[in-house]
Amino acid sequence: MSAELGQFALILALLLSAVQSAVPMIGAARGNRAWIALAQPSALLLFGLTILAFGALTQAFIVSDFSLSVVYQNSHSAKPMLYKVTGVWGNHEGSMLLWIVILTGFGAAVAAFGQNLPPTLRARVLSVQAMITLGFLAFLIFTSNPFDRIFPAPLDGRDLNPLLQDPGLAFHPPMLYAGYVGFSIAFSFAVAALIEGKVDAAWARWVRPWTLAAWITLTAGIALGSWWAYYELGWGGWWFWDPVENVSFMPWLMGTALLHSAIVVEKRDSLKVWTILLAILTFSLSLIGTFVVRSGLLTSVHAFAVDPERGLFILFLLAIAIGGSLLLFAVRAPTLTAGGLFSPISREGGLVLNNLLLTVATSVVFVGTLGPLLLEAAGTKISVGTPYYNAVFLPLMVPLVAVMAVGPLLPWKRAELGAVLSRLKFAGLMTIIAMLATAYLVEGGPVLAVAAIGFAAWLFVGALIEWSERIKLFRVPLGDSFKRMTKLPRAAHGMTLAHAGMAVAIVGMTGSAAWQVEDIRIARPGDNIEVAGYNYFFESMKPVQGPNYQAEQGNFIVTRDGEFVARLTPEKRVYMVQNMPTTEAAIHTNGMRDLYMAVGDSDGRGGWTVRIYHEPLVPWIWAGCIIMVIGGTFSLSDRRLRVGAPVRSKRWQAKSGSGQAGAQA
Repeated sequence: MSAELGQFALILALLLSAVQSAVPMIGAARGNRAWIALAQPSALLLFGLTILAFGALTQAFIVSDFSLSVVYQNSHSAKPMLYKVTGVWGNHEGSMLLWIVILTGFGAAVAAFGQNLPPTLRARVLSVQAMITLGFLAFLIFTSNPFDRIFPAPLDGRDLNPLLQDPGLAFHPPMLYAGYVGFSIAFSFAVAALIEGKVDAAWARWVRPWTLAAWITLTAGIALGSWWAYYELGWGGWWFWDPVENVSFMPWLMGTALLHSAIVVEKRDSLKVWTILLAILTFSLSLIGTFVVRSGLLTSVHAFAVDPERGLFILFLLAIAIGGSLLLFAVRAPTLTAGGLFSPISREGGLVLNNLLLTVATSVVFVGTLGPLLLEAAGTKISVGTPYYNAVFLPLMVPLVAVMAVGPLLPWKRAELGAVLSRLKFAGLMTIIAMLATAYLVEGGPVLAVAAIGFAAWLFVGALIEWSERIKLFRVPLGDSFKRMTKLPRAAHGMTLAHAGMAVAIVGMTGSAAWQVEDIRIARPGDNIEVAGYNYFFESMKPVQGPNYQAEQGNFIVTRDGEFVARLTPEKRVYMVQNMPTTEAAIHTNGMRDLYMAVGDSDGRGGWTVRIYHEPLVPWIWAGCIIMVIGGTFSLSDRRLRVGAPVRSKRWQAKSGSGQAGAQA
């Protein structure tokens, strides 16, 4: 019965989204306040209906209702409860329903918390959001219905993909989707602004918190995904430039550019047209990522859909959403008023360079990701991997990191570069010290890795210098600096943390790429293996019974110079329902390095394939991501972003209302 309730809720949501798409938009054009007012309650009700449908599907997974095809294909009665619940979005149909729930959730948030928005702008934003929802609800109901019944109902299910039965994958997809879908609000604001023909500082102030919320969750989602790949897949790496990874990375790059561009619109009333275009392109990349993963172009643990009809449907939605918005941009963008002028050497100029580098970097990833797929469809197969990105993408990051330290110190409109660089003398000194210390510790190389550590130090110290100058640290009494710090806008603290977090992550990425030590061999119980100064004693292999899997667990004692360091217990699991093996790595960390182990197949003669990695600085990658997320959250909590534009007085609203009434009369 719950399945029928969920199906009914989806159908009602489809009809309601059609109404919300049209009526408030027409009302805004005609000045009809009753039609404009419909946008808010319909957005809240639409969210409630999708939540009801999602709850019905979740209940079906919890009680193991195998009469539903999606439950039969992706669950099993012996599966732990956590993975019964996460199985809801561990498949194509359920993940698309989650996508829609988050989409309507953002719309409901605008309806509930967007009281300071002009009514016509809010109506248009919610109408555009409903149009996106309408398309994806139609896709879900007509091509990917999660409530399809099968008869007779099987006694048990086929289980969830074992690779997805992991706590990291329980939280990674919702965070990633919240980032993908969150950019839809910036897209809706951009389209609404083009329709109204008005982009100003207030518009940028309204867009920034929604964009920032999407950026925070997408950052967290990508970090969780890389952490899962690191400890679950057993290959010792955290990023492979896989197309599924890249399609989440591209919106992140473009969204970062959008965040910085919106600051220029808000502070200096410049870059209006460019910011609108970035908002459209950022969400367009999210849609393209959905198409790539859901169309059957890819075969991976993340690519649930293999039905060409689904791919064609999403391609049709892409053509309407992206093509329509770009056409509207081409027609309406020239009518937007130009902003203020500024010198190339200024904070605006620094943010423009930031945008340029991020946009080119996104284009590089776009070509490397979709180029091979398009060529393969045309009959030519090529492989694009790490060498391409090392040669093309990484050089773009060097000037970007350099600008990240300089840009915040530049004044608006016009600046003297020499004066700014003189304030970064200490950062330059620390850069040289960091490079010399690194070269000494690693005996000279690789040279590019040593330089990367230096750039990270430049960025980190530069961020601290900018923050310390805001509070006049060491230039006034410490008590006064403390008072200035408490009065500093949270967005300023957030920027410092985000830039410092990026520096920390760069150190981790460099260390893991340049100085990883790998040893792969066949080993038997009783063997000693020496890797990077650590001794791994292979004590034994023993069978382990899990709730829905069987495993062979290795026992290794790690010592250094005769001193005990850790006991590592990697596993080779076989999930019984699907008879699928997985690797469970064992990791010991001290914050500066990871000792990483994975066991593979037996050679049938008492030996086992053993992978051992010494991973210097790799924990810094996720520490840096956490710092960036904290920095973004600090910025999001800034009162200026929470308040948005000033609330109009009741007297002004009364005058406006009487004016509209007179105009209608």
